[in-house]
Amino acid sequence: MQEHKLYINGEYTDSTSGDWIDIVNPSNGEVISRIPDGTKEDAEKAIEAAYAAQKEWEQVPSFKRGKIVRQIGDEIEKIREKMITLLSEEQGKPYEQSSAEVDLAIDYFRYMSEWARRIEGEVIQSDRPNENIFLHKRPIGVVGGIVPWNFPVFIFARKVATALIAGCSIVLKPSQQTPNTAAELTKIIDKLDLPKGVFNMITGTGSTIGNALASSPKVGMITMTGSTGAGTKVMEAAAQNITKVNLELGGKAPAIVTKHADLDLAVENITASRITNAGQACTNAERVYVHESVAEEFTQKLAAAFNKVKVGDAVKDRDAQMGPLVSEDRLKTVEEALEKAIQAGAKVAAGGNRPEGLTGGFYLRPTVLTNVTDDMDIMKEETFGPVLPVATFSDLDDAIRKANDSIYGLSSSVYTNDYNEAMYVSNQLRFGETFVNRENFEAIQGYHAGMRQSGLGGADGKHGLEDYLVTQVVYMQYKTDLK
Repeated sequence: MQEHKLYINGEYTDSTSGDWIDIVNPSNGEVISRIPDGTKEDAEKAIEAAYAAQKEWEQVPSFKRGKIVRQIGDEIEKIREKMITLLSEEQGKPYEQSSAEVDLAIDYFRYMSEWARRIEGEVIQSDRPNENIFLHKRPIGVVGGIVPWNFPVFIFARKVATALIAGCSIVLKPSQQTPNTAAELTKIIDKLDLPKGVFNMITGTGSTIGNALASSPKVGMITMTGSTGAGTKVMEAAAQNITKVNLELGGKAPAIVTKHADLDLAVENITASRITNAGQACTNAERVYVHESVAEEFTQKLAAAFNKVKVGDAVKDRDAQMGPLVSEDRLKTVEEALEKAIQAGAKVAAGGNRPEGLTGGFYLRPTVLTNVTDDMDIMKEETFGPVLPVATFSDLDDAIRKANDSIYGLSSSVYTNDYNEAMYVSNQLRFGETFVNRENFEAIQGYHAGMRQSGLGGADGKHGLEDYLVTQVVYMQYKTDLK
């Protein structure tokens, strides 16, 4: 069994605690590795290293930073199959989904490297004569990056690649449930021509490491992907120093299926959205509103599609379409939410129980619920598991109102072949992302951001990079008499 170490100031080191956290394979419940249970002291050492390296790193020409970021992607590609296996083992994604995530991470490093020569400022007119106003884009400083367990490879890439391109040093905290891939990626970075202290990795609990990062006066920004509750704690800690926060938090994504929808397309994409990562993605379709005239046909097709999903061991079964949930606690939480909905009157149209023949892991069959009402928790609270409630509507405006009636505002979707409906609904929905006739997953050149309690700031593309930059204004007066 492998034991990992912390990575601080270009060196591998033990934690000052001497304590360990076991990492469990969710497909079989077996312990596969151990990580140091890092302390506040460990985090402070990493922050100091990053802070000391910041000045040197931001003065490195951007094209050189771009070469290094691209090299990380190239090196990941060389160990692609190993990364896929590590991801499936620690997180529970089946092969196809793990390979897609690893490939996306490779692509992300390469894509973000291309921004090295595209960070631009402005020169604007002054109200005064003989003066120019220069707007310079500068790195925000040390970045504290907190990575979740549901997409540990891709979001590692999203935070690290963007920070490095922006000229920021970074202290990264992987999830205590899925650190093995981060440890492997750290090995790649350790071999590169990167100044010591620019990249640091600290393992441990969010309450300890996350709080230390968020409360440090030497951290310029905290970027965290996780639950709304965790995001609230990060904001509270960051408020001590007015530290900038970049938060991607929870979601309760609605999918509206109108009477003009291609039902087969809707079923295909909603199913893909819901079973991806066993429903453990903040952008996944979490609730469906289908027009009453097509509700019966749609629900039958959806239930049939869910029943056909092959649930299996993420590592051993290459044909599995959905793996286990990430932990026993997560499985129990989803089962409790499911049981509560059933007790409130919801009907199970597909799934609803653990699959037969799979023991030791944390499996649940993908589940469709009908006969749900708006006041049920299953329609309001993020489930984060493969359970999908389906409600009906007769009036499109009412469906839009119900979709928007949420504390969350991350992603949404609409299925219709009527162009006017598509435009109308997408303009009425109050979510950071709306997907029309496709599955819920963002493009890296877009902008991934939420509204309301789904977060602050965003990621990806030009606007995501700008979150890691600050604007410095220089007022430059000059003389005209040059004799």
